[in-house]
Amino acid sequence: MEKDFLEHGLHFNRRRFLSKLSLGIGSVALGSLLIPDLFRSRTDDDGFSSGVPDFAPKAKRVIYLFQNGAPSQLESFDYKPKLREMMGQELPASIRDGQRLTGMTSNQSSFPLVGSYYDFQQYGQSKAWVSDLFPHTAKVVDDICIIKSMFTEAINHDPALTFFQTGAQQGNRPSMGAWLSYGLGSENKNLPAFTVLLSRGKGNGQGVYSKLWTNGFLDSTHQGVQFSSGEDPVLYLKDPEGLGRAERRKMLDNLAALNELSFQEFGDPEIGAKIQQYEMAYRMQTAVPEITDVSKEPDDIIKLYGPDCLVPGTFAANCLLARKLSENGVRFVQLYHQGWDQHGNLPSEMAGQAKDVDQASAALVTDLKQRGLLDETLVIWGGEFGRTNYSQGKLTKDNYGRDHHPRCFSVWMAGGGVKPGIVYGETDDFGYNIIKDPVHVHDFQATVLHQLGLNHEKLTFKHLGRRYRLTDVAGKVVKDILV
Repeated sequence: MEKDFLEHGLHFNRRRFLSKLSLGIGSVALGSLLIPDLFRSRTDDDGFSSGVPDFAPKAKRVIYLFQNGAPSQLESFDYKPKLREMMGQELPASIRDGQRLTGMTSNQSSFPLVGSYYDFQQYGQSKAWVSDLFPHTAKVVDDICIIKSMFTEAINHDPALTFFQTGAQQGNRPSMGAWLSYGLGSENKNLPAFTVLLSRGKGNGQGVYSKLWTNGFLDSTHQGVQFSSGEDPVLYLKDPEGLGRAERRKMLDNLAALNELSFQEFGDPEIGAKIQQYEMAYRMQTAVPEITDVSKEPDDIIKLYGPDCLVPGTFAANCLLARKLSENGVRFVQLYHQGWDQHGNLPSEMAGQAKDVDQASAALVTDLKQRGLLDETLVIWGGEFGRTNYSQGKLTKDNYGRDHHPRCFSVWMAGGGVKPGIVYGETDDFGYNIIKDPVHVHDFQATVLHQLGLNHEKLTFKHLGRRYRLTDVAGKVVKDILV
């Protein structure tokens, strides 16, 4: 061996060669300890995700405050005084321009314009218009980016919800949280990468269902874990009565051995996923009770979120829990607040909905900011589409409803490398069409992935002979809203 090295002009002996080799092995070992998945490919044959982003991320985690049922942009963040001026007048045909309608208003003989029942004021350095329904959000307007030019392809709740969450209007596609779990892995091995929290307001609400946080065709380890408001935050997590931790550990080891034999015989990757899920549940038994306990939160935090944060299952409680989950390394925390479907009685019902969510949403931004976590946490607030500028059903001075409107609506984002204190996009004076900087759902999804260091065109999974991605075959990053 020494002779071969000398013949090639390399002055190495065995001792020096082994010494250099040991340094390389040590570096590899250290790297694997610091980043356990460093040397594994994201899209290998088993569909394993590497946990390594494509480029330096601006955000590490996402908290998505989804307002299920579609809050009206015209009573929240898109101020249209012209609609008040033209109250009761017909929507001009030139503005509608043949836009399709839902079955709920397609038979209406009249489409009377209706302005917001609530006043708007300008706030912050950006002079953003915010409805009086959202006084707490108005106070953090310099920390958020309001996008007024969102649009979607779906006009009914189920496909629109599914489209926002999975990038497709049909089912069996991985949700956004599942894609992030697959692409980035988990920051905390004792908690799932993707969790789901549900709350319900007093208004009419479209239901939510597990396909919105499904893993689709990805391994089941990437499915969202739903937390409940009951005595057990995660169902079936506790040990069975009479079974201690030592016995539980022995049972899981034996079960893993049996599953390994099954995997060797059948080769089904879901067997491995089940083993991982059992192990995760075992580790969560210690982590979850501590995180869901809010008794140690200081009084100023309780005051910030409001008294409802002490009531399990409320939006405020879920916002506080979302912060705790996020700061403990949960990659994607998805909240759904139901009750935003105001086809009638909008002034009264929307006031109740706004009261449910306004303080806690603003508190979450403030809480993250004062903890130094907002820069690395992307917070999103919004629904699945917008609301029409005309009244659905009977219009009176103080009562009306609004139908679904996919052509334009508002969402806001905060932290995670998004420019604070700006308003992006514009709609026409009627609040019906986008006239500047449109943002499609796939553009929104591409931007979220980008902020976490993922190229939406490269985050793919091969299924049934085709490579799928969250943004399907479209989407572009909205760079103008990014720092």
